[in-house]
Amino acid sequence: MVEIKIHQNFEEIPENEWDALLQKSCTHVPFLRYGYLRRWWQYKGGNEWPNAELQIISARKDGQLIGIAPFFSSQYEGHKKLLLLGSIEISDYLDLIYDPKYSGEFFNQLFAFLAGDDFSDIQDILLFNVPENALTRAFIEKESQNHGWKMTAEQAYHTPIIHLADDWEAYLTGIDKKQRHEIRRKLRRAAEDPQEIRWYIVNDQEKLDQEIDSFFDLMVFDYEKKNFLTDTMRDQIRSIIHWAFNEKILQLSFMTIAGNKAAAYLCFDFQDRIWVYNSGFDPQFREFSPGWILLSYLIQHAIESGKKTFDFMRGDEDYKYRFGAADSHVLKIEISK
Repeated sequence: MVEIKIHQNFEEIPENEWDALLQKSCTHVPFLRYGYLRRWWQYKGGNEWPNAELQIISARKDGQLIGIAPFFSSQYEGHKKLLLLGSIEISDYLDLIYDPKYSGEFFNQLFAFLAGDDFSDIQDILLFNVPENALTRAFIEKESQNHGWKMTAEQAYHTPIIHLADDWEAYLTGIDKKQRHEIRRKLRRAAEDPQEIRWYIVNDQEKLDQEIDSFFDLMVFDYEKKNFLTDTMRDQIRSIIHWAFNEKILQLSFMTIAGNKAAAYLCFDFQDRIWVYNSGFDPQFREFSPGWILLSYLIQHAIESGKKTFDFMRGDEDYKYRFGAADSHVLKIEISK
C-alpha cells in the first residue's frame, strides 16, 4: 500500500532518504539535492517567490520512500498554482523524484491525491525545466488523460552539452576547424604572454567568502547580471556555494592576469559531469579573451579528470556551440484540471 503525505517543512523528510531516492531517480541533478532545495526555499529563490507556501508530497510503500513531488504553491499569472521547488530562474534542471521500480504506483497515487480536497483550490500545475528525455512526461500524460485533465509540454530553454572525448586532442579534432585553430591560438598566446596568465580552482574554505565576493564583482560587469544580483540573490547564491563546497561538488575557478582576476566560472562537479552555472568577466582584459581561455582550461581539466559531459545548461549563447556543444532542451509542462 502506498501512503501519500503532504509536508510543510523539510525536516519531515530525512536528508539521507531524500538524496538516496534521488540517486535512483531518472533526473539525478544537483538542483534536486535536499541541501540545494532547502537553501533555495530558505531564500524563496532569491525572493522570486516571496509569498510561496511549501507543499512537498511524499509517497511511501511499506515505509520505504518511493517518490517525492517537491512542490510549492504561489500566485502566478493571476492564479494560485503548484510549481516545482527551484522554479524558475536559478535551477536549470528540475523534476519529480521517484524510484523507477515504483513509478507507475507513484504517479497513480500522486494524481489521485492532487485530485482530492487538499488541492481543490489549485487548478494548474506548472513543471519548469524538466529534461526532455525524462520519463516524467509520459507518466504525466497518461495520468492526465486518466483524470480528464489537459496536459501540454513545450520546449522552454536550450541546454547545450559537450560529450567529451577521451583526450584533449581528440576533443579539438571533433569541433569546427576554425574554432579549433582559434582555441589553440589563444592558448598559445596565453602561455607565451609575459603578464603571467594563471588559473585555479578554489579549495581554501577560509578564503571562500572572499572568492565569492570576487566572483560577484566579475558578474556585475554584465548589466543584466548586475540587476539579477539583488542582496537576497547574493545571499542565496552564497549559501548554495557554501553548501556545494561542503558537499565537495563545487568548482569555482578564476583566471588571473598579472595577479588580477580577469574571469571566473561557477560550476558544479557532480558525478561524471561538469555543470556550468554562471560566469563573470572583467572587460578591461577583453583583448586576452579570458573567458574563452578559462573555458578551454576547464574543458581540458574535465577531460583529464575523466568526466564524460560538459553541460552548459540553460541558454543558447553562440560560444557554447563553437566549443562543440550539441543542443538539448528542458521542457515546460502544464497540467490543467
